[in-house]
Amino acid sequence: MNNAALFERAQRLMPGGVNSPVRAFRAVGGTPLFFERACGAHLWDAEGRRYIDYVGSWGPMLAGHTHPAVVEAVQAAAARALSFGAPTEAESELAEALVRLVPSLERVRLVSSGTEATMTAIRLARGFTGRSLIVKFEGCYHGHADALLVKAGSGALTFGNPSSAGVPPETAAHTVVLDYNDISQIDSFFERQGKQIAAVIVEPVAGNMNLVLPAPGFLEALRSQCSQHGALLIFDEVMTGFRVALGGAQARFGIRPDLTTLGKVIGGGLPVAAVGGRRDIMEKLAPLGPVYQAGTLSGNPVAVAAGIATLKLVEQPDFQKQIEATTRALVEGLAAEAKKAGVAFSSQSIGSMFGIYFRAAPPTSFAEVMQCDRERFNRFFHAMLENGVYLAPSAYEAGFVSAAHGEAEIEATLAAARASFARCRH
Repeated sequence: MNNAALFERAQRLMPGGVNSPVRAFRAVGGTPLFFERACGAHLWDAEGRRYIDYVGSWGPMLAGHTHPAVVEAVQAAAARALSFGAPTEAESELAEALVRLVPSLERVRLVSSGTEATMTAIRLARGFTGRSLIVKFEGCYHGHADALLVKAGSGALTFGNPSSAGVPPETAAHTVVLDYNDISQIDSFFERQGKQIAAVIVEPVAGNMNLVLPAPGFLEALRSQCSQHGALLIFDEVMTGFRVALGGAQARFGIRPDLTTLGKVIGGGLPVAAVGGRRDIMEKLAPLGPVYQAGTLSGNPVAVAAGIATLKLVEQPDFQKQIEATTRALVEGLAAEAKKAGVAFSSQSIGSMFGIYFRAAPPTSFAEVMQCDRERFNRFFHAMLENGVYLAPSAYEAGFVSAAHGEAEIEATLAAARASFARCRH
């Protein structure tokens, strides 16, 4: 069956024909691709077409698709058991690796998704501090828990409004939404209500409104204000963990959060995530403390095996250096091709994450992201797809490079971009 027929069938069975909204191609138009297999830096769809992949299952495929070491580990684990719902030695091995590699982690709780990790971190912060208010930032996404599906209110320093039906206003009322990178706004809000804030949760490098880097002093201001007022600082490193540096964004920027959420890479393509941080905070979790959290499939042996195998690859000497250089070559090459074509375009990267923007300079805030030419991006997206390059089907998502991307893939991508930018001149 071709992609169109498969999508038609899926729409009869699932809301929108998908199990996660962005897959439906609503933002870019057209028919979503149905993939059948993947290897290294490439994907093959149901029609047999091959694509260079810059989505990487939204981040976890740092080592590339179906890496032999990861597949072997998964097969061996699956042959022993698919699930125990009981402790395994491998859980401790993965936890030891996370504690060793990520600076702020003293204790870790494994869960099954990034949403579950951030939901647990929020509950834990409230239970530890005895406070209710959570601060998040416009454009940052932390999963679909009720307290985090909140957008900015009608004015600066206002309580948030639900951004999804089904989220009660009284739940949103406990979340405050501020502007990413606005240090003066942070200082002002903490001055007014600092003693009521349980936690600030932030993507230390934003990747869910496209790629937006933290402004100088932004993360430092969050750390300072949280420490001063007794609030917890939560780094959502579900996306940035092992992507922007081996120890995550906190290692790259030298900022130690109180709690950290991880996902994506630590599962190597299978559903594993984690929340971790200071020992005194983490020991408030059940069964030691009063903050309840549980999960039958937490620490699933097959998923944990994939995570351990992936982290062994990621921490090899020069792994991060090589993949960062490849990513930089990609974004610099794209910017050069756009300039030749006379298209208003900019790009940037950090580690193996990258952003492309149809505007003159990379954005520094949610408001600037919204100024990007979305229609021009959509034309570019479909042109690149026709030329065998799979980008995220939204102008508001970061891209990802894997260790399997080499000179041949970058050269092919830039050749595709050369043809695609020609369709974006007008």
